[in-house]
Amino acid sequence: MSAAPSRPRSVGGPGGVAPADAVRVQTSAARSRSAAVAGGTLWPTAATPGGTLWLTGLSGSGKTTIAHALAARLRAADVAVEVLDGDELRDHLSPGLGFTRADRDAHVTRVGYLARLLARHGVLAIVPVIAPYEAARERIRAEHEAAGVAYRQVYVATPVAECARRDVKGLYAAHARGEVSHLTGVDDPYEVPAAPDLILDTTGRDLQACLAAVADLITQAGIA
Repeated sequence: MSAAPSRPRSVGGPGGVAPADAVRVQTSAARSRSAAVAGGTLWPTAATPGGTLWLTGLSGSGKTTIAHALAARLRAADVAVEVLDGDELRDHLSPGLGFTRADRDAHVTRVGYLARLLARHGVLAIVPVIAPYEAARERIRAEHEAAGVAYRQVYVATPVAECARRDVKGLYAAHARGEVSHLTGVDDPYEVPAAPDLILDTTGRDLQACLAAVADLITQAGIA
C-alpha cells in the first residue's frame, strides 16, 4: 500500500452528525479541487472525472440506502453514476463463489476491477459492498492508485446490534434460527478499516445529513 495521509474522519455518535462544512476530509493534493457550495451543501458538478466510492460495513449498516440516495441526487445533477450492488453482482459476476475467505476476496477483486473500469471512463462507481477483509480493501485502493483512478472509502460503522435490529434482509434472524452461517460480523469476521476516508455511523442519523457528509468527501476529492 502506498503512503497516504492520515485518513479517518468520524461522523455520527451520541452527539449526532456534524454538518457537512464541519467534516474534515483529507484528500490527495493531486486530486483535490475547489468545491462549489450551494445552499450550504457541497455537491459535485457534472463536468468532473469519474472515480470509485466504496462503502464498507456490515449488512444492514445503511450502505445501500446511502448509495442509492446519493446516486439519485447525482443523476439529477447530470453526473454519470452507477451503483454496484453487492448482491446483484454476486449473481452475475460470482455465481460460483461461496463465502470462504478466498471466495469473498475473489468477489471483491472482481467488483473492484469493474468499478475501476467504469471510473476510467468518467463514471462515479458507488460500491456498497461489505468487503470484510482489510487486505482486500487496501489492495483495491492500491490498484486504483496505480492506475491513476481516484478512490475513496467510507466505513459505515453502524454497530452490529443496530444492524441486527434493522435486519433489512432477515439475515440476522435467519442466523439466530440456525438457517444461515458465515454471517459477517456475527460468526464470520469483519476487519474494521484502519484508515478509511470517512467514518459514518448511521444509528439514529438523518439520511440527508449522511448524504451531506459523503457529498463533501467526494466533492473535495473531485471524484464525481
